[in-house]
Amino acid sequence: MRIITGRARGLQLTTPKNMDVRPTADRVKESLFNIIGSRIIGASVLDLFAGTGNLGLESWSRGAADITFIDESRESLRLVESNIAKCRAQADCTVIKGNAVNIIEKLYRQGRRFDFAFCDPPYNKGWLDRIVTALQEAPLLREGGYLIVERACHEIITLLPPDYELVRSEKYGETLIDFIRFNGNSQQQ
Repeated sequence: MRIITGRARGLQLTTPKNMDVRPTADRVKESLFNIIGSRIIGASVLDLFAGTGNLGLESWSRGAADITFIDESRESLRLVESNIAKCRAQADCTVIKGNAVNIIEKLYRQGRRFDFAFCDPPYNKGWLDRIVTALQEAPLLREGGYLIVERACHEIITLLPPDYELVRSEKYGETLIDFIRFNGNSQQQ
């Protein structure tokens, strides 16, 4: 697992010693960022279920302004912090331990807003609908921002609120990447 391009191009990231964390494959990550393109430059990024920090650090390397990493696992957070240090990205990164759904609400109350939120939760655990519901109740994404979901092909998002639009879905083997745009909260005045 490596940083594909940008200021940390070619840097090998520290990977987990067990199979509890499933990092996004390099070919999937490269395709994902080719789709995002230059929109990542200057962006504020939220990496839910950070794992190793792979997606957030690729964002940083490609020019994102700041990255917030969230994970419940102490081991994952150690990996994220180690990889941030390897990239020398400490000044632009924040690491938060906790449940992603609860942290979404907390960040919203703090007035934080993001251009991209990466959501790559453990498969088949019901996280996708909980995250979408949390983002509807606490809209952390700026208008026109993207929730980017990595999921197993057989896993579905059963609820997509009217303020969110699935604009693209790409299949890579047994993995799907969904690009869901937030079009503004119709409940806000």
